Amino acid sequence: MTQNATSTIDAVTIVRAIVHLALFVSIAAWGFLAWPLPWPGVAAGIGSILIAVLMWACFLSPRPILAVDVFAQGLVELLLIAAAVVGLIHIGAPIIIPLCIGVVAAVVGLIAGRRALS
Repeated sequence: MTQNATSTIDAVTIVRAIVHLALFVSIAAWGFLAWPLPWPGVAAGIGSILIAVLMWACFLSPRPILAVDVFAQGLVELLLIAAAVVGLIHIGAPIIIPLCIGVVAAVVGLIAGRRALS
């Protein structure tokens, strides 16, 4: 079988995937640690990660469910970054951790968005 379109995986795509995984872990950590266990903590942890993954699958995945322009994808990515950063600050992580995750995620998203526009 021949493929019409070749899919290439470059360094930006790999770094973006790692950053998105870090965002999901941060959001899940907030969901599990910000609420008292067992019941509200487990429900918030599972619910927050499900909502984050659903947003990613709908708008940011390589084959998104809802096809939107680059600017809407950027907005959704900024919402995920904000949720992860605020969640880490809320659970009491040292301020350098959410700051680094937010800056790295924003820069990687900016590079990926500029590449999609060109």
